[in-house]
Amino acid sequence: MRHALDWFGAGLRESLAMLWATFWPLVLGFSLSGLVQSMVPRDGLRSALGRTTPQSTARATVLGVVSSSCSYAASAMSRALFARGASLSNSLVFMVASTNLVIELGLVLYFLLGWQFVVAEFAGGLLMVVGLALLTRRYFSAEREEQLRIRVRRDVPDEHPSSARVGERLRDPRYYREGARYSLGDVTMLRKELVAGFVVAGFLSVHVPTTWWSHVFLSGHGIWGLLENAAVAPLVAVISFVCSVGNVPLAAALWIHGVAFGGVISFVFADLVTLPLLFIYRRFYGTSAALRLLFLLWPLMSLAGVLVDLAFRAARRVPSTRHSAALSGHFPLGATLVMNCLAALVALVVWVLAHHRDHELGATDPVCGMRVDTGAPAATRELDGITYYFCSLRCAQKFNQAKDHTRGDDGELDAVDPVCTMRVRSKVAPFVRGTNGVTYYFCSPGCRSTFLAASSTPPGSTTIERGSTA
Repeated sequence: MRHALDWFGAGLRESLAMLWATFWPLVLGFSLSGLVQSMVPRDGLRSALGRTTPQSTARATVLGVVSSSCSYAASAMSRALFARGASLSNSLVFMVASTNLVIELGLVLYFLLGWQFVVAEFAGGLLMVVGLALLTRRYFSAEREEQLRIRVRRDVPDEHPSSARVGERLRDPRYYREGARYSLGDVTMLRKELVAGFVVAGFLSVHVPTTWWSHVFLSGHGIWGLLENAAVAPLVAVISFVCSVGNVPLAAALWIHGVAFGGVISFVFADLVTLPLLFIYRRFYGTSAALRLLFLLWPLMSLAGVLVDLAFRAARRVPSTRHSAALSGHFPLGATLVMNCLAALVALVVWVLAHHRDHELGATDPVCGMRVDTGAPAATRELDGITYYFCSLRCAQKFNQAKDHTRGDDGELDAVDPVCTMRVRSKVAPFVRGTNGVTYYFCSPGCRSTFLAASSTPPGSTTIERGSTA
């Protein structure tokens, strides 16, 4: 028993040490990302993505960068852009840019692995953008692309452009509060991936010997080892189930266990081909198209990793030591302590701004809590005269299931969800008993969690105070 506790404690300590070392970069990255999403208008960029040209590819890349999001939301938004007329190539470029060319990813890479990985990640991301612009049409003919567009249009809502420009937004306090809500929503959406990434990476780095990794990844074989590492790393990501920023700690664990520089970069890119994402592609586009996407993205990820590795070798910039600042089991004080304390204050300010009650500029997904751009949601649902906005089709389907479950067969809608105002059946709905003795019923666990977090922001356009049953 003691041996098991020691084993568990060593892995957990490593995970917490990694979180300690990266806490302030995470807070800074998510805060800046939310601010950019709120301040930069995206409607003008969306209107010029119909044909694949160098100019439209650049616009799709910029749109992806300013729409920083998790892999699930990025895949849904990519599908929405495609349904609204963007070329499939530009839609995929957007998806790659919004997950791999973003602020929070660069900051976490820097503090876990160093500047070389940041430069390599962004350079490789741009190589993938170029590859998608050149190769997508080879995988998807014009006829097949149009068939896919018809398939996905049926569940994508119309967009409602906003007229506010950057200068106006910078002078309007509402957009700062909206940026805070985007930040909080992104963290809410990614919390499971982040926890899984840190925990798995901590245990891998402590308990998996280097000799085991040598059976999966070749080392000491020159260019052949690099090619094998870059090809196999995305397959490891497929079965890891960890995406977005959460897979960076796993990449750090691979690096210290001997995986080639280019293989690590390919692994970071592979957050777009994890098994849950492949199932989402299948739901969006069908089995055949999902497989084509896999065999389009996988070689591009591997090729980008190889080319970046060779370029860094030629410039003699590949890191010479295999270590991570966070994978050491230590909790450094000094500057790290100061920065983490400042980050905690920033997180508190973001939380306060996000919960400020005012006119809504966006909406909250009632299932996962992520902020949604109401001008271009991935999906919407109408219920009792209220529009609900969702970050992805997956969340919209969960909402449908919760709605069907809470309504029941006899239609006894005898309670109102205080978060989203949906009428529910109290006999089967999730509930919370408040300190004031009142029992509150909810349409889904997502609304229940939002209520417990004291959030007053509804998913639709109407602000409902906490505890209201109107």
